Amino acid sequence: MKFISNCIKGIAIGSGAILPGISSGVLCVIFGIYEDLLDHILNFFSDIKKHTKFLLPIFIGVGIGVLIFSNILNYLLYQYPLHTKSIFIGLILGSIPTLLKDVNTKCKFKLRYSLYTIIAFISGIALVILEKNIAISSTVDNLTPLYLAISGFAMSVGVVVPGVSSTIILMLFGIYSTYLSAVSSLYLPILIPLGIGLVLGCIVWMKLTKFFFERFYAQTFYTIIGFSLGSIFVLLPNVNLDLNGIISLMCIWVGFLIANLFKN
Repeated sequence: MKFISNCIKGIAIGSGAILPGISSGVLCVIFGIYEDLLDHILNFFSDIKKHTKFLLPIFIGVGIGVLIFSNILNYLLYQYPLHTKSIFIGLILGSIPTLLKDVNTKCKFKLRYSLYTIIAFISGIALVILEKNIAISSTVDNLTPLYLAISGFAMSVGVVVPGVSSTIILMLFGIYSTYLSAVSSLYLPILIPLGIGLVLGCIVWMKLTKFFFERFYAQTFYTIIGFSLGSIFVLLPNVNLDLNGIISLMCIWVGFLIANLFKN
């Protein structure tokens, strides 16, 4: 049952990671596996059997999510953008109470911790504004393997750090459209150097994040909460008090319930 549960979480992470403005890190936080994922990946060779048992269903799910369900999500975003985005808003909001409970269980709350949330929240909103003002179509000519590897390394920030979008990073490097095209066609000359940089970057950022968890647990977690809340603004739909508006509010509630279901 645990295998199936982790596989479903992986599918959601893989398919949801293509949603503009949402980082894979936020989705891992939503499903309550962020810290565990860091531990199992960084300590993989200390107990290969144990860590494989945890990671395998998640990675299988991520692969399924990226290759299969991402197309379904794209369809839903095109046909039902308000309702689809509302479910993700509910997922994020639903994860916050449990996150607060978890961090306050390990570290007694101090008022100054809220400052980290506020700063991260404002930074998250600023990233959303920046993303909306970057031309998606802007591209870089004559892409070299080195440039792609560097882009992948930078992209890893959005994969590991909750609330930081890989989309905005790829836009800044001018390869967002190239990346989407390469993924859809499995064009390896683009994906391999990009993937190498991504893997190396993930290792570096995971180690750095783990360091902050060990030294500044509460501050790091409250920062993650702030970034997660800030990411809501990239999804926030224009809701009117009509039938679609009511359905959107119901979708937020459904997402809230799903987040709490996976936390239990």
